[in-house]
Amino acid sequence: MPEEVFVRHCSPTLAGIKTANLFSCRFADEKEMRDSVRRLNGVLVKKGVRVLPLLYRDGRGLIYAYRPSKLSQDLQQADAWSLLEERGYTFGVPEQCIIHLMQRLADGEEFPHEIGLFLGYPPKDVCGFIENRAGGYKYVGEWKVYGDADKAKEIFARYRKCTEVYCAQFAQGKSIERLTVAV
Repeated sequence: MPEEVFVRHCSPTLAGIKTANLFSCRFADEKEMRDSVRRLNGVLVKKGVRVLPLLYRDGRGLIYAYRPSKLSQDLQQADAWSLLEERGYTFGVPEQCIIHLMQRLADGEEFPHEIGLFLGYPPKDVCGFIENRAGGYKYVGEWKVYGDADKAKEIFARYRKCTEVYCAQFAQGKSIERLTVAV
């Protein structure tokens, strides 16, 4: 996976302003995907970021970059945990929840819309998306907003600006390691 693709999709997580990012990328095979993830983790884990391949199917990998400390905080919110519990998650460390999410993705029966909680989306928006079947939202940006649209617009603008700055810095030769904020 080209590092440029990773920076373009994961800048807010690298900057420490977002819990996680998720993107799909083409790989020659599953081994190439795992090797790419391993290389990234060699640089990022010491900065508080982990990268996981959530799924590989039809030449594409679903890549998840996250900050375990932020994910732990997000999943401990009562409304977030309630939604996860309804979907068969057992309370524990975030990694156990990620494994359950991976199983739900691989299962393929129903897309796990609770994935928004793993990306740092507000629980109210994730619940609203599920309850309204993706309709009736107030605003669309990084996600569909059912709660505070003004706050979401501010967050989306921060994410866009962060991505612009990080992509420009990467293009000027700054490494992923130097771009990643240690938290």
